[in-house]
Amino acid sequence: MKRAVFLDRDGTLIQDRGYIAEFSEVGFFPFAAAAVRALNRAGYLVIVASNQSAVARGLCTEEQVLRLHRRLQEHFRVLGADIAAFYHCPFLPGPGGKVSAYCRESPLRKPEPGMLLQAARDHDLDLGRCFMVGDKADDIEAGRRAGCRTVLVRTGYGKESESRLPPGGKPDFIVDDLGAAARLIAGLHGSGGRRD
Repeated sequence: MKRAVFLDRDGTLIQDRGYIAEFSEVGFFPFAAAAVRALNRAGYLVIVASNQSAVARGLCTEEQVLRLHRRLQEHFRVLGADIAAFYHCPFLPGPGGKVSAYCRESPLRKPEPGMLLQAARDHDLDLGRCFMVGDKADDIEAGRRAGCRTVLVRTGYGKESESRLPPGGKPDFIVDDLGAAARLIAGLHGSGGRRD
């Protein structure tokens, strides 16, 4: 079975600029491509798992999300950084939703682990050897429920999330950004994955 690093999208892999739908709206972190390359070299698949409630909110279509993810995958590939797959959840329960087909609970929506579990089936992953990296408590909780080790980054909402994590929802590690997360994970891989 394989190992993977799951990345949240907005605030972790790319800058969080609100509800974006087009590649031209993306803000790139300067360390992101090098971080993905480092994880590739360490033998991890890199997989993005992202809540995209903009679809339910009527701010973009699911096809726009898919097109943006294809463009992101191509962009990183040109830089020698391979992102194996993108998973997204377009659903949103409650009053925030405007598109009825997407206004519902879903096991895919973080903090539920559905996207990670689906990726594990699709890519033959050993979730106990995987990491979830994100900037929100929901990312950490999704990773924890899936059985992954978890890393909170301080980019995006990370600093705010760090101060509000519930006692039972603390990540295994807290680092400044995805570059630091990649160095940490690659280092753990080199040491056999031991926890200190």
